Amino acid sequence: MRQDGGGVILATSTEVITVRSMRLPLALLLLLTLASFIGISQQSVEFRNGIPVAPTGLAGKPLPDKPMEFNTGEGQKIRVVVVTKALENPWSMAFLPDGGILVTERPGRLRIVRNGRLEAQPVPGGPVGYVAGESGLPGAVHGYMDIALHPRFSENHYIYLTYNKSIDAEHQKLTLARARFDGRALTETRDLFSMDGSGTSRIAFGRDGTLFMTTTGVGGNDAQDPTKVSGKVLRFRDDGSIPPDNPFVGKANTRPEIYTLGHRSSLGLALHPVTGQMWLNENGPNGGDEINILRAGANYGWPVVSYGRQYQGPWQNEIPGHTGFEPPLVYWMPSIAVSGMAFYTGDKFPKWKGDVFVGSLRTGEIPGTGHLERILFNEKFEELRREALLVDLRQRIRDVRQGPDGLLYLLTDEKLGAVLRIEPAK
Repeated sequence: MRQDGGGVILATSTEVITVRSMRLPLALLLLLTLASFIGISQQSVEFRNGIPVAPTGLAGKPLPDKPMEFNTGEGQKIRVVVVTKALENPWSMAFLPDGGILVTERPGRLRIVRNGRLEAQPVPGGPVGYVAGESGLPGAVHGYMDIALHPRFSENHYIYLTYNKSIDAEHQKLTLARARFDGRALTETRDLFSMDGSGTSRIAFGRDGTLFMTTTGVGGNDAQDPTKVSGKVLRFRDDGSIPPDNPFVGKANTRPEIYTLGHRSSLGLALHPVTGQMWLNENGPNGGDEINILRAGANYGWPVVSYGRQYQGPWQNEIPGHTGFEPPLVYWMPSIAVSGMAFYTGDKFPKWKGDVFVGSLRTGEIPGTGHLERILFNEKFEELRREALLVDLRQRIRDVRQGPDGLLYLLTDEKLGAVLRIEPAK
C-alpha cells in the first residue's frame, strides 16, 4: 500500500486497486491491505528428523597451502599458518612438554604432531571408539573427543580422554578414560567413568586438581533430573573417584558426580587464569548458544529456559530468558555453534591479552560459515565487544588453544582437517 496523488494504491499479486476516497471505513482499508498479501508465502523448507536440511552452497572451501594474512579489529595484523592438514576431523589437542602436540581424531585415533609434521602412525594402546554418521549432521557420534594432560604430567605421564564406546549394535556409552603416555604409546589404559548413551564431552582440570567433564542433555528433561548424569557438568578426582566437597554428595536421589546441571551440549571448557573459575560454553538449538561461569550446585536452565528457538521455528520457551536460573555471561542469536574455548594470556598479541576465544562450527545454521570469535570483557566480566575472525576460511573450528609459545592454535573439523597456527604478521 502506498500514497499516490489523491488516493491510496493497494497492490496485490494480480492487480492494482486505487481507492480515491479516503472516507472508507478503517476496517475495510485494513482488509484491503491484508488482501494485498494474498498469494505470498514463505519457501517450503525440507526437514529431516525434525531439523531443516542445511544448504551447502558455502561449504567445502579448501584451505590454501601458503600462509594467509588478515587484518583484525584491534589493529593487530595476523598470519595464519597451516601446520598440517592431513588429519581426519580432529577434535581436540594438548601440548606436550617436549613441544609435540597430541591430537584426537573423531574416528577414534590419537595422533602426534612433532616439529610441524604429523607422524604417520597413530599412537597405539588407546581405547576403541565408536563413530557413526558425519560430523556436523544430526545423529553424529564421535569416537574420540577431548584430551587433557594431568597437571603433573611431567611426573606421572597421565592423559585423560573422552570417547564413545560400543556396548552392542544398539547401545553406546560416553566414557572418560585415563592412560599413561610414554612418548610413543599409551599404557595402563582404563575407563574411569561411563554413562548410558553416546554424547559429546569436554574435560578440563580445575585449579585444585579435580577434573571437570561435560555431558550432553539435548533431548527430554534429563538435564533437570538430578538422578541422571546427562546434561550436567561432572567433577572427579584424578583417579575417577568423587570429591567429598561436590555440591550434591550425601543428598538423596541425586548423583554425587554432579557439579552443575541444566546444560544442553557443552563443547568448550576452560579455566579462567586469574579467578580459577571454570568457564563453559554450550550450544543452544537454533540460537541461544551461551558462555557460563560454573558455580557449584547451580542450575543453568536447559530445557526450561533458553534464548534460542527450536529447529522448527518457535522459541524454546514462551518468554525467552533465564528467570529463576543461572543466567549466561554471553549468548548468541543466531547460533554460531560454539566449540573449543581458550583465554589468551600470552605476550605475542598484546591487544588480545585477557580475551576469550571461541570456536564456531557454523553460523545461523549455514554450513561453511565457521570461524573464530574473540570477546573482550571489562574487569567485571561484562562484554564490551566481540569480533569474528577468519570468516573467509569457511572452516568448522572445533578447538582453540594457546600454545606454550604464546601463539594460538586451532583445529578444523573437516574430513581433511588441519592444525592452524595464528601468529603476528611481520
